[in-house]
Amino acid sequence: MNPPNTNGPDHGLERQAEEQEKRDQRRCRENLGKATGDEQMEREGHSDQSVSNLKQAGEKVKDAFKKD
Repeated sequence: MNPPNTNGPDHGLERQAEEQEKRDQRRCRENLGKATGDEQMEREGHSDQSVSNLKQAGEKVKDAFKKD
């Protein structure tokens, strides 16, 4: 049995979908912290979103270089 192709065009879409799901989870974590008054959860969700945004920016830069 051959391993799945991780370098094909669908792999990029899968990675983007996974990152979007993680961003949504982090946003929910921050909002849950706000709703429940849990400041630590709110801060963790906010900082996790920052990490996610940096990853997304890195992916955009990588994609920009691939187009050339």
